[in-house]
Amino acid sequence: MPHRTRTDSRMLLRRLRDLLAQGNPGQERLDRITTLIAESMHADVCSVYLMRDADTLELCATEGLRPDAVHRTRLRIGEGLVGKVARLARAINTPDAPSQPGFRYMPETGEEVFSSFLGVPIQRLGERLGVLVVQTRDARQFSDDAVYGLEVVAMVLAEMTELGAFVGNGTEIPSPHKHQAVLRGITAQEGEAEGHVWLHQPRVVITNLVNDDSHAEVARLQDAVETLRVSVDDMLASAAARDKEQSEVLQTYRMFAHSRGWLKRMEQDIRLGLSAEAAVEKEQSEARARLETVPDTYLRDRLHDLDDLSNRLLRILTGQGNETGAEMPERPILVARNIGPGELMEYGRKLRGVVLEEGAVGSHATIVARALAIPLVINVPRITTEALNGDHILVDGTEGVVHLRPDDSVSSAFRDKMAMQAKAQERYAGLRDKPAKARCGTVVTLKMNAGLMADLPSLPSSGADAVGLFRTELQFLLRDKMPKRSELVANYARVLDAAKGKTVHFRTLDIGSDKVMPYMNRPDEPNPAMGWRALRVGLDKPGVLRMQLQALIRAAQGRPLSVMFPMVAQASEFDRARAILMREIARERRLGHVLPADVKIGAMLETPSLAYAPKSFFQQVDFLSIGGNDLKQFFFAADRENELVRRRYDTLSLSFLTFLQHIVDRCHSAGTALSFCGEDAGRPVDALALAGIGIAALSMRPASIGPVKSMIRRANLNEVSEIIARAQRRGLDSARPALLEYVASLP
Repeated sequence: MPHRTRTDSRMLLRRLRDLLAQGNPGQERLDRITTLIAESMHADVCSVYLMRDADTLELCATEGLRPDAVHRTRLRIGEGLVGKVARLARAINTPDAPSQPGFRYMPETGEEVFSSFLGVPIQRLGERLGVLVVQTRDARQFSDDAVYGLEVVAMVLAEMTELGAFVGNGTEIPSPHKHQAVLRGITAQEGEAEGHVWLHQPRVVITNLVNDDSHAEVARLQDAVETLRVSVDDMLASAAARDKEQSEVLQTYRMFAHSRGWLKRMEQDIRLGLSAEAAVEKEQSEARARLETVPDTYLRDRLHDLDDLSNRLLRILTGQGNETGAEMPERPILVARNIGPGELMEYGRKLRGVVLEEGAVGSHATIVARALAIPLVINVPRITTEALNGDHILVDGTEGVVHLRPDDSVSSAFRDKMAMQAKAQERYAGLRDKPAKARCGTVVTLKMNAGLMADLPSLPSSGADAVGLFRTELQFLLRDKMPKRSELVANYARVLDAAKGKTVHFRTLDIGSDKVMPYMNRPDEPNPAMGWRALRVGLDKPGVLRMQLQALIRAAQGRPLSVMFPMVAQASEFDRARAILMREIARERRLGHVLPADVKIGAMLETPSLAYAPKSFFQQVDFLSIGGNDLKQFFFAADRENELVRRRYDTLSLSFLTFLQHIVDRCHSAGTALSFCGEDAGRPVDALALAGIGIAALSMRPASIGPVKSMIRRANLNEVSEIIARAQRRGLDSARPALLEYVASLP
């Protein structure tokens, strides 16, 4: 069999470059490419299979198979050797293809006369684009150099596929960056928005794929890697002086930057003919493909380090920084792999929406997006590689769907939906100054959740009666060092000023689980949601809790103050926290500071255990707020960050409603004020059920107050209560079907 050399591969790449530069887009160009590869590889067949959808490959061009099989032959991912290459994202090289497990014979191609098979994936940054195959009549085991060379060619094809793939009948598909795409993710903040893509970290565009001088190109890569290493070492030195944990993370990052294997593989690609930029991206794509199949969470997380290093190296090589010179478009919708809360705050209210490739429902960025009242969809696959700055985009935060480059009919339907919602908001605005009074005469208090000063302007316009939850942790999470007490005093005073006399319930620091302060060491916990978090941290490290309570007392400046402690699991924890607050009040009195006119001390009921606390607890606590998000996950033992189970259990499950009814009865018996805080409080049907079982106060995001108020004013809570009781007597799982039927009958 012919032995391939680096010269062969370089010659093939140069011929490919020249062919691509000639234009002739469409089927003709792809046909010429397969002919060129077959000749260069001394193969009887070269075929290109491209992804038609997420599960299907189509034969789009061939030299050596029957021409009429093009655009007719299709395989599912994993089907046959071609489908197996796509599924495994690695090469298959065999001298006897029919003897291989999973081989599928496709008679329409005429491939029965070909024995050997070499297939390599066509992929870009972990995204499957297709499979490149060469075959011969003789039983040939392709050399390692041949396999490697074909992988390099596939990388060039991946870039070409970005510019123009192909469909049947010789017509050209628009580039993936031109045709419309519907991408599905997870709702993190409801709402709809139309606008244009603004990439948080624009993808580096590579224009030169093939080099003319491999020695010069290797030297250019080595210089860029040295620049990268110096910058990483500087980051490490800076972090070491500030934070031990951050320094340890960067040590791993530095290890990758100084990896000889990483550099050696890229140098090898360059010697085969790729440019330095193309070699970096090829290594990045293959690293993604390898690591995404690794079950170990730690190793998968290192993918982010490799991605970031590769992106930094590409920016050094190309000179394309984050600031590309592009102007932010009108109605910008931020698209990013992930983003920190501080970075998102810097964009502020300029954004119409946010779409993330990663993210979590309870992340800091999600909390900020909710504060900014902009729709957020997370875990949207491929969005950062699909989207380009300025692309038209529709974000349906309610359904968790993103429409990229939509056609006119989709845009029109989306605008109709937004117009209907705008009309509904106008109707809700008319209820702003009216009470949430049901037809039976019961009045439900509706409060809003907040966490930033940006939330407070919504208080009067939303029609909220109070701030049911002010998340104090955001002031700690959005900075790289512990805030000073004087800064907290000023911030809390501004919150009370903005509330204009309406009650603000300040929740003390709720950190841990998914909320991690960058300047605080945290233990490595197997289940942080049920670990060292919230009040548990405050009681174990009372210094921070005491400072925060001092700031709240001083910020009140003689006004009433409401404080509640999060994640109370048993009465003794509340007793200890309350005692700390009372000591701080006594200390402030001794110092001669102005004390609050009145202090209400409450607790978040987020663990089932607290529902069974002694009667004395219910008598002592001034108010209770059910933290619905956490309570529901602990009640059903279903992690709310786990997409496999978080939607599995219903708030209107009769077991959960019966449990909530038990809490209502205990509070009613003790005369304790009770509210429900969480996402479910802002869903009209769920809110109706909560009010129907006797929860007289609900706290939600500002945008939900209008729809919930409208629903309550239309309903009779006595009838709602009877519907739930009837469902319980019938032994049903959920009250939702009956309540939906009732709501549909309302005027």
